[in-house]
Amino acid sequence: MLELKNICFERDNKKILDNINLKIDTDKFVVITGPNGSGKSTLAKIIMGIEKPDSGKIYLEGKDITEMPINERAKLGIAFAFQQPIRFKGITVFDLLKLSSEKEINKAEACDILSKVGLCAKEYVDREINGSLSGGELKRIEIATVAVRNSKFTIFDEPEAGIDLWSFQSLIKIFEDMRKIVKGTTLIISHQERILNIADEVILMKQGKIEKIGNKEQLLGEITGKPLCCKLGVN
Repeated sequence: MLELKNICFERDNKKILDNINLKIDTDKFVVITGPNGSGKSTLAKIIMGIEKPDSGKIYLEGKDITEMPINERAKLGIAFAFQQPIRFKGITVFDLLKLSSEKEINKAEACDILSKVGLCAKEYVDREINGSLSGGELKRIEIATVAVRNSKFTIFDEPEAGIDLWSFQSLIKIFEDMRKIVKGTTLIISHQERILNIADEVILMKQGKIEKIGNKEQLLGEITGKPLCCKLGVN
């Protein structure tokens, strides 16, 4: 379980996070949503250690990780996927998967992971991670690097950013299958209805605060401005 207690964060004299208190249970698929500027991505970066809160505490399975650097949090099992995957000139997909894994893996194991995220393993395992890859391909490769770690707590910051409609539709299928690939808790920052619709729990943020927490049945209509029956195609 991850717990945030009284987390506050300011930037340029502007309050970004205002006394956040939140518990995220183990083995849950959780989505944080809300308007632009509500503090969603900042909260994700604070969990990972990319940003440091001005005050408050962060606990992972009861252990205080507030002062821990990113590498120490990663060792404890927290993984982070950025909005825009990083390109590594001269490094192949297989190289990246080996670097991401906590154990030595062979090409057969790498190919198995790539297949699970919807990539033809033979075509991608030896490809260089460069400008020849589309946003959708990079996104799947990044999900594969997260999957190979078997992290306890995996964060995706707006995974739909920079990909086309076809890739987004495939991405939804990947997230639907993620419980089979990534063990532990998955936290996604997203505006997208279809991602909200597959969540166990939805957290709504506004103006740096937790506005509401509930399941999709409770919150989807309020977030989208339409009744849930319309969103699910019920007359």
